[in-house]
Order: sequence, then C-alpha cells, then structure tokens
Amino acid sequence: MEVRGFTVGPVQENCYLLRRDASAASAVIVDPGDEPERLLEALSETGASLEAILVTHTHFDHVGAVAPLARATGAPVYCPELEVDVLANIMDHVRWAGVGPFESWDAEHTVAGGEHLQLAGFEIDVVFTPGHSAGHVTYAFRADEAHPGIPTVLAAGDVLFQGSVGRTDLPGGDHATLIDSIASLIERFDPETVILPGHMGTTTLGAEWASNPFLQELPASP
Repeated sequence: MEVRGFTVGPVQENCYLLRRDASAASAVIVDPGDEPERLLEALSETGASLEAILVTHTHFDHVGAVAPLARATGAPVYCPELEVDVLANIMDHVRWAGVGPFESWDAEHTVAGGEHLQLAGFEIDVVFTPGHSAGHVTYAFRADEAHPGIPTVLAAGDVLFQGSVGRTDLPGGDHATLIDSIASLIERFDPETVILPGHMGTTTLGAEWASNPFLQELPASP
C-alpha cells in the first residue's frame, strides 16, 4: 500500500492519497480539506486516476477541497449520510470569520456504516464512528491476505489522535459517544492496525489503547 499524506489548510488537517502500490493506475483520496491545486499536482505526479473521494465527516477543514477535486477529476464523492446537507451547503456551517469561502458539493454516494466498498483495488469497510460529529465514519482499508505483514489501515478522521481524541464541543459532538466509537474500533481491529488521523501524526490502535490519557476509562490493553 502506498499512502501519501498532506497537511493542508489553516488548521493543519491531514489528507491522504492511497494506492495499492506505487504502480497502481488508480487511487482514492480521503478528506481533501484545502489546497486543491497542491493535491491535484500530487495526483498528477503519480500518473494515477482518482477513483473516489472519501469523506469521514463534513467539518470545513476536511471538505474544503472536495468540490474542486471532484470537478477536476470526475471522481465521485462518498459522504456520511447524516451530513450530506452540510456538504451541500458548506458555508452555512462555517461560523468563523475569514475562513473560506468553500464550494458546496452534492455527494454522489452516501455511507452510514456497514458498507463494503471496492475502490482502486482496495477492500474498504465503512464503520460508523460518531461522537466528533453526528455522522462521522471511519474507512478501514483491509489488510492484504497475500501480504500478512501489512496491517489494516484506518482513515479515522477526527475520532482518534496520537495522544488525544476528537473534540466534542461542536454541533453533533458527544464525548461518551466518541469513546464508545473508539471502543468499537479497539474491539473490532487488531492492535497493529494503523491509524491515519485527521490531525497530528500516524499511530496505531494498540499504542493509543495502551497510553492515550483520554482512553483511561476503557479496559486496560493486554
């Protein structure tokens, strides 16, 4: 798996471009939050076509470049079902002066959790992980059985960070729900599972379970 990360925009959001390997002809992108020209240039450098734009949630820092990328590439957008109206009316939900403007987009596909996607050679499970926002989802890029040393990778948006968790003081946020979502990921996936977070550095599920101070209320890791 080839994962290229890009930290974009005023609040340093992480966007990810993923391919099966460095020679793959297609790719997916997760949470293109800003700087569409930079992301399109990176895509062009790979020589790959963009098969899909995956959105974990619709806070502006995660969707600010969705419309320009979708228009330029023709790639369909997958958006959490509970948040399609936000993406379709994005500036109605941006309440900070000087932020934006961003262009709205009508998502071609909605996801609610439980779906299985086959995109760009990936097998992707959609997991409902609310708490940071009402409709937040996590995209689980399944481990390749042919390469047992490669773990599952979670594009987790703003659920779980290195040493922290997503904020819950925005509309649709709820701390107890967020912790339940994290617990469900820990129950479902191996400790070696890689977390691609929406902010800060890459980590693993096991590392956060063992040391993240926000997860102390969960049962101790083995």
